[in-house]
Amino acid sequence: MFLEYRGLRIKLHPQVYEPAEDTFLLSENLAVKEGDIALDMGTGTGIIALLMARKARWVLGVDINPIAVELAKENARINGITNVEFRLSDLFDNVSGKFDVITFNAPYLPGEPEEPIDLALVGGESGRDVLDRFIDDVPSYLKPGGVVQIVQSSITGVEETLRRLEKARLTARIVAKKHIFFEDIVLINAYARE
Repeated sequence: MFLEYRGLRIKLHPQVYEPAEDTFLLSENLAVKEGDIALDMGTGTGIIALLMARKARWVLGVDINPIAVELAKENARINGITNVEFRLSDLFDNVSGKFDVITFNAPYLPGEPEEPIDLALVGGESGRDVLDRFIDDVPSYLKPGGVVQIVQSSITGVEETLRRLEKARLTARIVAKKHIFFEDIVLINAYARE
């Protein structure tokens, strides 16, 4: 099965998160500029990394799900995009260097993952475990003036995320919001101080 989106042909897999409203909210508001070095955390199908690769000099996409990493590599091949690399990583474990832009569509449902697809959705007991670990570490990987873009659900406490980002010495604000069913999907941009 394939998804056609903004000129990309994206192959889907039942054990990899299928791009949805949260993905599209991020894709419509990407902060990537010409020549940037970008990181897509939790890359899934690779769709965000591939969209950023149109402007960025180089994009790294990482995912904890090995099926997602292989699928993203295949999607890069299908679309003939070569300035992108995909690798297996639990958050920043297999990442080094600093980036102009880091994107993360964070898992937010409370619970423990049972199969690969759950890794994209389930964020630990509180639903915030993965996101909080990410926020604690992300400042070390941002260039001065760099931006991290986080998509999250109102279910997991947007105010808490903004507070944690400020505590991590990033300047954070909500830049886009979309109401779906019983929740708001929110996009937060947080900037490293120059």
